[in-house]
Amino acid sequence: MRALERQLERVGSRAAASTAQAAEGVGETVASALNSMAERLRGGANSMRDEAAKIGSEAAKLGNDALRRLANEVEHRPLVTLAVAVGVGLLVGLASQRRAGRPSHRRSRHQRTRPRRR
Repeated sequence: MRALERQLERVGSRAAASTAQAAEGVGETVASALNSMAERLRGGANSMRDEAAKIGSEAAKLGNDALRRLANEVEHRPLVTLAVAVGVGLLVGLASQRRAGRPSHRRSRHQRTRPRRR
């Protein structure tokens, strides 16, 4: 009986050691896979950042060009520019007055009249 116990102890300790080695190998594999995924995500984020910077730079150039054109027009045709600005202001003012003065055709649930049930 003691010989059987010793043999079971030896088999059990070998099994525990091999399980520990297997678990360590799985942990290393998972860590490697996660590290690889993180590297890919970092690379994607960097390329997106670079693309956004490029688009922002192009937008800034277009904005500067438009501002230069507008300044040039104001300098050469100040009366026309003033007339356009006054016209746009009048249109915006009239549009906002019409919206504010127009009654709403929708009624809330509480304002609807319903026949009463008896």
